Amino acid sequence: MPFPTIAEAAADLAAGRTTSVSLVEGALSRIADPAGEGARAFIAVQADQARASAAAMDALRAAGRAPGPWAGIPISIKDLYDQKGVVTRGGSVALDDAAPAEATAVSVARLERAGFVVLGRTNMTEFAFSGLGVNPHYGTPLSPWDRATGRIPGGSSAGAAVATADGMGFAGLGSDTGGSCRIPAALCGIVGWKPTARRVPLTGTLPLSFTLDSLGPLARSVACCALLDSIMAGEEPQGTSVAPNLPMPVAGLRLGVLQGYVTEGWDATVTASFERALSTLSAAGARIGKLTVPELVEIPAAMSKANFAASEAWAWHRDLVARKAASYDPRILGRIRRGEAMAAADYVVLMQERARLIAAIAARTADFDAVVMPTCPVVPPALMEVEDEAEYGRINLLLLRNTTIGNFLDRCAISLPCHRAGEPPVGFMLMGETMGDARLLDVARAVEAALA
Repeated sequence: MPFPTIAEAAADLAAGRTTSVSLVEGALSRIADPAGEGARAFIAVQADQARASAAAMDALRAAGRAPGPWAGIPISIKDLYDQKGVVTRGGSVALDDAAPAEATAVSVARLERAGFVVLGRTNMTEFAFSGLGVNPHYGTPLSPWDRATGRIPGGSSAGAAVATADGMGFAGLGSDTGGSCRIPAALCGIVGWKPTARRVPLTGTLPLSFTLDSLGPLARSVACCALLDSIMAGEEPQGTSVAPNLPMPVAGLRLGVLQGYVTEGWDATVTASFERALSTLSAAGARIGKLTVPELVEIPAAMSKANFAASEAWAWHRDLVARKAASYDPRILGRIRRGEAMAAADYVVLMQERARLIAAIAARTADFDAVVMPTCPVVPPALMEVEDEAEYGRINLLLLRNTTIGNFLDRCAISLPCHRAGEPPVGFMLMGETMGDARLLDVARAVEAALA
């Protein structure tokens, strides 16, 4: 990574080698650079507020009253998190005339109390309903890889990923309903974390699916994600001290390589990077075995008549659609409208099927420390490829295929980069058990260190 981690920045702040004002100004300068992606990565830059917060954190640190070692470190938040006095648009123009939020989202408020400085609001797929990261209203920020061609960043937390990869803040808060933290992390070469959904309160965020929505960070290391996750969840901060603990050993870890339809359609680059990563981990002592889960094919079947995202999105959007349909991206509006025809009885059956599959698959994976697979089966497609309607749908489903498993099964999961410098970005995904977040983060740190 060309930019420091949160722990490294905290060490520099503690030693007096830098200031919060300097960190914030550096991030703001990169956002404002006309040659960069800041204008598309951010929907709103809150420069004045960020500068004032940074100066306050520097003054508190000088007085010995900083709220923590990361006080003054700049981050960004996705445009679906509420901030008091700010309109939450969800990457859309349909909510331009909505009332400003009356309170800041719980997870954002917790980070601000810890001293983190919010730089602004990042771009996203409209209403978080796609894994591509394309936004016709505010522009589409490009993946850091092969910008001459212009490649999609992944979505829906597109701006969060591009901003973090390009040094426009040390991390970005995202959301993950079917892969929206992990997909952009994979396509932008950073780390993306999806917690077990219930751990981080959704209060103060614009929903896509009440059942599947998870709030997590995108950052430059597993330790960065672990820190932010613990604060967002209201837990004792993890993985962040100025001198963090060494990762656990890889030797003896039991990693199950998921088989079945998740192995279909890998491109040559993903195949080579993933298999090389497995070889590296095996050489370090990890016990790697194939994991067959026949029930996986039942997940698409369970959602054939109803699915959580469309039905729950329609419940939230129907009144807004009645008034503002013309303001929506037609591709997003079409996906939301699918929920209109879904029957309540089919939704009830889906809930029952989900509970059954969660229990059945938990028994299959219980003997492994993590289930592993590529985050996405392909490297970032060119933006021009998804301008075609049919390709938009095909590529979107392909990018979402592997990641949606973790959301449907109510599990935690993380994507971390496994490519070498100069190669196209490839994400290595680890999936843990429901509420096994702390364990999975420990395993991910070990894997990250071995692959480094």
